[in-house]
Amino acid sequence: MITMEALQSAIKQRVEDYNNNDFSLKQRAIKTCALQDSRNQILAQDIASNFDVPRQNLSAMDGYAIAQGSTLSADSSIEIIGESQAGSAYTGQLAAGQGVRIFTGAVVPDSCDTVIMQENTNFAEIKDTLDKSKPYAITLTQTAHIDSNIRKQGEEIEQGEAVLKVGKRLNPTDISLLANLGVSQVNVFEPLIVGVLATGDELVAVGDKLTSLAQIYNSNTPTLKTLLADLPITIRDYGIIPDNLDKTTAAINEAMQDCDVLISTAGVSVGDYDFLTTVIEQLGQINHYKVAMKPGKPFMFGELNKDLDKPVLYFGLPGNPLSTVVGALQFVIPALWQLSGASVSEQPMQINVKAMLINDIKKSVGRKDFQRGVLSQSAAGEYQVECFSRQQSHRIKQLSLANCFVVLDKDSGDVAANSEVMVQLFPWLHR
Repeated sequence: MITMEALQSAIKQRVEDYNNNDFSLKQRAIKTCALQDSRNQILAQDIASNFDVPRQNLSAMDGYAIAQGSTLSADSSIEIIGESQAGSAYTGQLAAGQGVRIFTGAVVPDSCDTVIMQENTNFAEIKDTLDKSKPYAITLTQTAHIDSNIRKQGEEIEQGEAVLKVGKRLNPTDISLLANLGVSQVNVFEPLIVGVLATGDELVAVGDKLTSLAQIYNSNTPTLKTLLADLPITIRDYGIIPDNLDKTTAAINEAMQDCDVLISTAGVSVGDYDFLTTVIEQLGQINHYKVAMKPGKPFMFGELNKDLDKPVLYFGLPGNPLSTVVGALQFVIPALWQLSGASVSEQPMQINVKAMLINDIKKSVGRKDFQRGVLSQSAAGEYQVECFSRQQSHRIKQLSLANCFVVLDKDSGDVAANSEVMVQLFPWLHR
């Protein structure tokens, strides 16, 4: 039985090889996406700026733009002969000893090399008597320095500079940057097709009626779709597959013809009616089966490759809803971000913090444990976490009440209150 860390490493390495060889990122299809719709898409081509930013010298302050060659010492007098506003630049020429009133973000005239803050002039004393339709004089109250308070043309971005590169996962601030550059559409990787299916005679689709006490609703498929909603993928739902070898084989065979990745829930244990292991071995291979963690031990990672040009990576999650969530967070979602072409720095991080345990918790040595808990902050600002007293994996209400997992190492036993523990925040609570 492989450790969780070893399995994460093995999946990461296989995906890297897949991206380099089996389905090279250089060979992936590219689509054009409207900027407004590009959040969480992965850039397939570098984006370069078509112009300098700023496009010209701009004022960083409200004040006065002073002509080159002017005396800038305290008590110097400057003749103000015009005004430069944002969107309405002053176009005349200035001589030494002259300047224009200027506002933040306005263009600095070519003949000016300094902007003086209005607070460093006698503006406050004379503002009520000014007739701005005529030239007027200001007096400097502090010595100014050439180039001060000017945002230089191209100081942030130079024309032709690549501002975003292949592998960037586009976020709202990236969209702001591109909008400022006038970019209305971007080229991104075509989303991978990810198939999902559930297995089990007892399952009924949400919305249908339960007709016997032996039936339960298929909660895993809607849960999985929601967990994957932020990914740049296309999800295909193959429904609920009954516990039948032939029907399982047919469903997997159909999905592997259409998809780049296939994710199943349930059917990967060793029961008499769990057929997925047999089918995966017939149509491909199992790379790893069973992981030393709780919940989620019967996790399967493999690939489907029979009569295919490229393999379909396969993730088999347990049928227990809590195990599905844990397995998806620890293995499936990180792999899908990597598969999507997101560079390492762009793949979402799991947020882990250390917290003081409020209550005693039970744990058996041998598997890494994910216990549901509620993280809070004390009056002093320190993190503290309380675990639910009953941690059986069938308790679905507790997962909804929790906001984190308390993560206990596989070699750990019981943990006493007031111990420091590692806490993994639920990603949907800190997006």
